[in-house]
Amino acid sequence: MGWKVFQIGCLLSLLVVLVAIWLRPGTEREIDVEVQAILRGLIDVEVPDKSRARKPRVAVGYGACMDVFTNAKDVLQFKESNHHPGAITTDVELMQAYTYFFRHGAAAERFVHNSSLFDTLVRRAEQVPGARWEMGGTAALMANRFSMEGCEVLLGAKMTPRLQKAFSTNVKVVGGDVSKDDVHLILEYKAGEKWGSYQAPRANRQVEIPVNQPTAFILHNDDTNPTLSSLEEFQRDLTDFNPDLLVIGGLQMMDNFPFQEGIREARLKLVEEQMRRQPEHTLVHFELASFAEPKLMMYLVDNILPHADSLGMNEQELENLRSIIVHRKVSLVTDSNPRVATVLDDMREVFKQLRQKGRTVSTSRSLTRIHVHTLAYQAILTVHGSSWKNSVGAAAKASLTAHRHVCGSASVDVGKAHLMMDDSFATSKAEGSKRMPLNATSPISCWDEECDGTTINLCVAPVLVCTHAKQTCGGGDNISSAGIAMQI
Repeated sequence: MGWKVFQIGCLLSLLVVLVAIWLRPGTEREIDVEVQAILRGLIDVEVPDKSRARKPRVAVGYGACMDVFTNAKDVLQFKESNHHPGAITTDVELMQAYTYFFRHGAAAERFVHNSSLFDTLVRRAEQVPGARWEMGGTAALMANRFSMEGCEVLLGAKMTPRLQKAFSTNVKVVGGDVSKDDVHLILEYKAGEKWGSYQAPRANRQVEIPVNQPTAFILHNDDTNPTLSSLEEFQRDLTDFNPDLLVIGGLQMMDNFPFQEGIREARLKLVEEQMRRQPEHTLVHFELASFAEPKLMMYLVDNILPHADSLGMNEQELENLRSIIVHRKVSLVTDSNPRVATVLDDMREVFKQLRQKGRTVSTSRSLTRIHVHTLAYQAILTVHGSSWKNSVGAAAKASLTAHRHVCGSASVDVGKAHLMMDDSFATSKAEGSKRMPLNATSPISCWDEECDGTTINLCVAPVLVCTHAKQTCGGGDNISSAGIAMQI
C-alpha cells in the first residue's frame, strides 16, 4: 500500500511540474523557442573551411603565467576610498584601484609595484576554500585555443617545464625555461555584490537579467612577461615556421612596469620590426587588453598598430582605443553592455583613424579586420575583397565559444542560456540609420557599406549568454582566437 502511495505521489509531482511549465507566461515559452532557434542557426554556419589543403599555421607571442582564482572579498579588506586609481604600491592604493573598478562593475588588469604586498595577496588567496590554479596569459590561452581549432601553433613564452606540459602536442613552445612561472591573481566579484558601502552594478540600462558572470580584477607582479623575454628565440623560429597568421598579444604586461629608461621602447621596436618583416602572405593580428598607461597606448597606436591587418578587443578596450586615438587619453571604464549602434560607430571611427594613420607610415599594413566581442553579441568588420574569409562562420564560432567557455561545456544548454541582445538594432547612432531585425532562424546579420572610401562588411551575431558561469577569465582570448581561426 505504501509503495503505491509513493508511486502516485511521484506521478502527481511530475504532473504538477509539467502543468507549471505549460502554464508559464507565453512570452517565456516563446523565448525558449527563440533561443533554441538561434542556437540551431549559429551551429548551422559554424562550419570550418573544408577546402584547406593543410592545417593553418599560427605563431603567437608573448608570454604565459599561472592564474590563481578566488573571490575578491575573501582576499581584500574594505577601506573607504573615493580616489581615482593610480600606481599600486601600498594597501591603500590597492583599495583605491579595486574600489574604483568595483563601483563601475568594470574589469581591469594592473601591475603591483610592491613584491611583498603581491606575495602576501597570493598566499592569502591560496588559503581561500575553492581557490584554483589554471594556466593563463593572453598568448598562452590563444595558442591553446588555436590548437583546439585545428591549427599548428608556435608560441613565444618562457615558462617552467611543468607548465609546458599543459599544452597540446600541436603547440611548440619556444623561449626557454624559467625556475618559477609568473603568477596572476584573479580576484572575482559578481554583479550586485556588496563591498563595504558600495554595490557592483547589476546591469546597465536598468535591466535585470538572469546572468551573473563574475568580473575580474587582475593583479600581477611579473618578472618575465613584461620584458618579452622570449622574443629573440621566437624570432629565430618564426621564419622557418612560415605562419599563415602572426598574433601579437600580452603587451599589457608592459603597462606601468618599472623599466629603465628606453628599455621598453627598445623591446617594442623589436616587435614592430618583427611585424613589419612578415611576408605578404602572413596576416598579422594584434590582441588588445586592459591598458591604463597613456604613454604606452599612444606608442602602440603610433608604432605597433599600423603594422597589423587585424585587431581583437572587448567593448571596454574598444572605447579605450578610440579615446586614445581621438583624445589622446585613456578611458578606464565604460558601459559594460553597450548598444550595437554605439560599438559599430566606434569600430568605424577606429577603422577610419587607423587606416588614415597607416597611410603616413611607409611600411604599414592596411587594417582590414576588427573583431569586438561583448557579453551580448559579436561584431566583425572586414574589408571587402581582403584575405579574410567566412565572416558569418567566424561570428557564429565566436558567439558559441563565448557560451561554451564560460559554461565550461562543449555543448550549449538552452536552459543555461539567456538572450541579452534586443530583437532589433540600429546600424548606427546617426539619424536615418537602418534597423536590423534579429532573425532567430538566421541570427547573424551581415551587410556591406562604405567607410573611409572603402567597402567594408559588417557582421553581428547574438551571444547566448551563459547563466551558470564556471569560468570567465580568458574568455576574450578564446573568443578572439576561435573567430579568427575560421577566417585564415
